[in-house]
Amino acid sequence: MATTVSGAPTGAQPSRRPFATGWTVFAAVLMIFGGAMAIFEGIAAIAKDDLIVVTRDYAYRMNTTGWGWIHLILGILIVLAGLALFTGAMWARIVGIALAGLGMIANFLWLPYYPFWAIVLIAIDIFVIWALCAGTTRTAGQD
Repeated sequence: MATTVSGAPTGAQPSRRPFATGWTVFAAVLMIFGGAMAIFEGIAAIAKDDLIVVTRDYAYRMNTTGWGWIHLILGILIVLAGLALFTGAMWARIVGIALAGLGMIANFLWLPYYPFWAIVLIAIDIFVIWALCAGTTRTAGQD
C-alpha cells in the first residue's frame, strides 16, 4: 500500500475534516431561513404595530413593538449562528442549539399574534436542534 510524505496510507481519510457534515449543513440552512423569517416578523411588529391581532384573553400580555425588537435581534443572531455552522466548529453547534431553543420559546409566546409563522418557526427550530444533535456522531477513525 502506498503512503504519503506524512506516512499515512494514500487511501486513508484525514482525521479532521475542514468542512461541515450533511446534518450540520442542513441545520445551517434551516437556521438562516428561520432567522430571516424571524427578522421579517420583527420588522413587521416594529414598523406596523396595527398589523398584529392582539387577543384579550391570552395569558401573557406583551408589548408587540418590544417583542418585535426581540424577534429582530434573535433573528439576526440565528442567521449569524447559521453562517458559523458552515465552519463545522463545535462552539457553533452549541450556540446553534441554544439559539434554536430560545427561538422556540420566543415563538411559543408569539403564537397568538402570528400563529402560522410561529408554528412554522417552532418546527424549524425543532429540526435544527435535531440535526445539530444527530450530526455529532463520529466514526472510529476520526479524532
